[in-house]
Amino acid sequence: MFVCGPTVYDHSHIGHARTYLAYDVIARYLRTKGYSLFYLMNVTDIDDKIINRANEVGQNPLILADRFRSEFIQDMHSLGIDSVNLYAKASEHIPEIIAQILTLIDKQFAYQVDGDVFFDVSKFPNYGKLSHQDVNQLTMHRIDPDPRKKNAVDFALWKSEKPREPAWDSPWGRGRPGWHIEDTAITATYFGPSYDLHGGGLDLIFPHHEAEIAQAEAATGKQPLVKYWIHTGLLTVSGTRMGKSVGNFITIKDALHKHDPEVLRLYFASSHYRSQLEYDETRFVQTEQVLERLRATFNQFKSLQAAARPLTSPESDKIGHIASQARLDFDEAMDEDFNTPRALAAMIGFARAIESYANDKLSQEALTQILTLFSYFGNVFGILQSKGTALERMFGDLLSMILLSRDEARRKGDWSASDRIRDTLRDLGVVVEDSAEGVRWHLRAAAEKSA
Repeated sequence: MFVCGPTVYDHSHIGHARTYLAYDVIARYLRTKGYSLFYLMNVTDIDDKIINRANEVGQNPLILADRFRSEFIQDMHSLGIDSVNLYAKASEHIPEIIAQILTLIDKQFAYQVDGDVFFDVSKFPNYGKLSHQDVNQLTMHRIDPDPRKKNAVDFALWKSEKPREPAWDSPWGRGRPGWHIEDTAITATYFGPSYDLHGGGLDLIFPHHEAEIAQAEAATGKQPLVKYWIHTGLLTVSGTRMGKSVGNFITIKDALHKHDPEVLRLYFASSHYRSQLEYDETRFVQTEQVLERLRATFNQFKSLQAAARPLTSPESDKIGHIASQARLDFDEAMDEDFNTPRALAAMIGFARAIESYANDKLSQEALTQILTLFSYFGNVFGILQSKGTALERMFGDLLSMILLSRDEARRKGDWSASDRIRDTLRDLGVVVEDSAEGVRWHLRAAAEKSA
């Protein structure tokens, strides 16, 4: 799977997060289904936008790009996106880019004008097949006008050197690659002439992905370049697409100061990846509540492990049936174009259905079924994740001791001490609930974030 990565000239925003979280869930699910997935993402670190920003601030474009590239990858890690096998920088694939341009010139799909090289769209009859556009009626969206072109829709493969721009030696003189050619040069290097999945935002279909198809299929003579195209819908603010150029964006770092990363993951998973999504802070409150309930149920069953009976309990068959149906519903949803809202509904339904079984009469078999399925759901969505660090294990041990002390106070009728412990834990972000099935606890999403 190849996904178009960012052009790193500014801080990454949650519109990027929406896109890359969608592909992270897709990658996670494919791997749980047994696919050996290699997930490649390019990073555009040489482009007009980067050069313009670097000139504005008086910095070397490659240094500026590298700073924002490092920040972007850190943002991905902060969001729990660890499914990408390789982030490939455009600037590190210049020889491959030049080689592909030479092939296109040799096959007469490209032509040189001065120190620039353009792709001749008229030589590729299928141009426009992804966006279903007639090449003679194509919108001039994101195509640079240039009177030297044979056709107005021809696009740059190589741009000649200009003052204050990074440049590399090439057969056409010093210069730098165009935007589109980096992706096909990179994918050809790692995947060959054809591969399975290509992702990116809906706004990249034309001209970027059309150009990729034309370049790669013209160079190799093999079709199709990609078997399945996956495009994510846009994130909007007050009906306007969130973007750096518009200036209405919220950075990933700012969003993570306000929200637990798992809240962001669940927020975006609650909408289908293809749909347009309006940014709405009120929905984050609802998402936090959903996540807290899932955590509370999951933690409650984890706390029962020590007391679980070794033999099969009467509830085992019922729990097994509930778990099997929930897993079936979840997988059917994900198999239907990665329908995460339906899959999430199956997960929430499972949590509600087994809540009443949270007691010390459960067998180890039944408890294993519950925890295994929770872990499966959590691994796909990237939530309910316990990193298992020494600090977290210490936290769990200390909390168990505190709850035992509270339980002892309740048995002695010392309700004042019991309430004081509960209130102190609540102030620290640990919510303790007394139910007929026993004591339940969970971390408030916001509190867990700050911790």
